[in-house]
Amino acid sequence: MDLTASHYALLFGAGLAGGFIDAIAGGGGLITVPTLLWVGLSPQLALGTNKAQSSCGTIIAANRYARAGLVGWGEVRLAAGLSFLGSMAGAWTVGLIGNDALRRIIPWMLLAVVVYVAVSPRLGRGAAKARLDATLFAWLFGLSLGFYDGFFGPGTGAFWILGLVTLLGQELTRANAFTKVVNLASNLGSLVVFAGHGQVAPWVALAMIAGQLIGARLGSGLVLKHGAGLIRGVFLAVVLALVLKLLWPA
Repeated sequence: MDLTASHYALLFGAGLAGGFIDAIAGGGGLITVPTLLWVGLSPQLALGTNKAQSSCGTIIAANRYARAGLVGWGEVRLAAGLSFLGSMAGAWTVGLIGNDALRRIIPWMLLAVVVYVAVSPRLGRGAAKARLDATLFAWLFGLSLGFYDGFFGPGTGAFWILGLVTLLGQELTRANAFTKVVNLASNLGSLVVFAGHGQVAPWVALAMIAGQLIGARLGSGLVLKHGAGLIRGVFLAVVLALVLKLLWPA
């Protein structure tokens, strides 16, 4: 694969935009994965490289949220560890059986998320009473969404945020910070599998990481300044765009 300077500039820009969107509400892969495919990477190599570059941006965002006091390490530690293990299993499984069934089902599940959030304007505006034990939540969501992220991936952040707000009663900004930590764990778990199979393009990943570091810092700064209102607006736009992208081939 012979890439030019203009290709690397495009990859840098995609990393910046993806990191910016990921830090606010997730969904940066809508930009980064198509860019990786466009410059000539195979699907598996694109997915592995995307996990490598997005992990770096997520580290920046999660660190900023933690420093702002939005991450409770005691409550997120178990979910993150289970998400890491689940994503390794998911990435290994997809190489065996594929994910065609999920490609047909997930867009409609995400559309239901969009409708639910759109008709619930107060959702996540403030903390609420938890409906599920935090440890049980960590086991259920850590393993299942970790596996899903390694196996397929699109919308993982949306499912995490919705679960945290509706079942644990978290305020939207704290839910977003929690999601960054568990998403980082599942990204790293699946990255271990992809890297083990040689499915990461190092120089391509480095070009995107340079953009990710800037985009993630800018995006997380806006979240800290504007809070739940910004997250909700970007969240709805990104998830709806993801639904359209997944339905387009059909």
